[in-house]
Amino acid sequence: MKKNTVLVTGGLGFIGSNLIEFLIDKKIRVINVDKVSYSSNFYNVKDFIKSKYYKFYKIDIIKKNKFLKVLNKEKPSAVFNLAAETHVDRSIDSPHEFVTNNIIGVYNVLEAIRKYNVSNKNIKLIHISTDEVFGDVKKGRSDENYKYQPSSPYAASKASSDHLVSSYYRTYKLPVIITNCSNNYGPKQHPEKLIPKLIYNILNNKPLPIYGNGLNSREWIYVKDHCEALYKIFLDGKIGSFYNIGSNKNLNNIQVTKELLKIAKKAIKVGGKVRIKFIKDRPGHDKRYALNSKKIIKELNWKPKTNFNKGLKLTFAWYKDNKMYYKYLNKKDITQRLGKK
Repeated sequence: MKKNTVLVTGGLGFIGSNLIEFLIDKKIRVINVDKVSYSSNFYNVKDFIKSKYYKFYKIDIIKKNKFLKVLNKEKPSAVFNLAAETHVDRSIDSPHEFVTNNIIGVYNVLEAIRKYNVSNKNIKLIHISTDEVFGDVKKGRSDENYKYQPSSPYAASKASSDHLVSSYYRTYKLPVIITNCSNNYGPKQHPEKLIPKLIYNILNNKPLPIYGNGLNSREWIYVKDHCEALYKIFLDGKIGSFYNIGSNKNLNNIQVTKELLKIAKKAIKVGGKVRIKFIKDRPGHDKRYALNSKKIIKELNWKPKTNFNKGLKLTFAWYKDNKMYYKYLNKKDITQRLGKK
C-alpha cells in the first residue's frame, strides 16, 4: 500500500476533479478512474493532466475485475468514491442508469476492495453521498442519525449505496467512511445543475428557468470547502462513521437567482432576455434540505471558509473566463429540458 497514493472514482466530474486538484496541491498522488460519461470533462483536469502526481484510467466501476487490476497495480491507501449518476431530473427520465451505476457500481467497488484487502493492507473507502437521502426536512436540520426517506430515484439509489457500504463495514469489517454533503456549487460543474445552468443562460442571453414557485430551499456549500472536509476525513475520520458536510446556509432558488444576477450585472452586460421564467415543477420535488454538520466541526475541526456571495462570484468568474469548458460538452446536454416524466 502506498500511503501517498489515493484513487478517486469519477475524477473527470465536478467534485471529483476539484478534489483531485486539492489533493495534488497537498503532494498526494492521485489515480483517476472514470468511465467518461456525458458529464465527464477532460477540460476539468487540464491544469494537472501532465503532473507527476496524476494518472488516469478509463474504466467503468461496473467492470469489477478491471477496477481490481488497478488496485493491485497502484496500491492506493484510500478510495474516494465519487463515480455516480447525480442529476435528479435524469433519474426521473431514466432510473435504470442510476440503479446500475449508483448501486451495482458501488457493490463492485466494495467487492473489489474486499478481495484486494484479503492479501494486502486495508484500503480505506470514503463513500461520498448526498443530503437528498434524508428527503424533505421541514423543520430543523438532519444529523447523521436522521431517518432516510428519499423521494427521487436518484436519492433512493444513493440511499441504497449508503446502506450497502455500511453493511460491508458491519459484516466484513471493511474500513469505510460515509459522507453526506449538501448542494455543491463552484467551477467545473455540469450546466444541467441549477447554478451553472443559470450562469450559462446569463452568458448566452437566455431566460432563467426556475421550477415551480422557486421557493425550494437548499443548503449551499462551495466545492473547495467540501474538498477540504473530505481531506480531513481521509486523514482523521473514524472508520465506520457517517459525516454530514454542510454550510448551515439555506437559500431558496429565487434568492440564489437574484444574488447571481446582481453579480453578473457587475461583471458583464446582461442581455434583455435574461429574466426569471417559472416552469412546471418536476415530480416529487423536495421542498427543503438542511444538514446538521456539528459532528465534523467538533471531531475534525472543519468548517466552511467560503460564504455564498464570495463563492458565487468565484463561480461566475470561472465560467466567464473558461468558455472553452462548454466546447467539451454536448450542447443537447446543456439545453435539453429533463424531468418531465
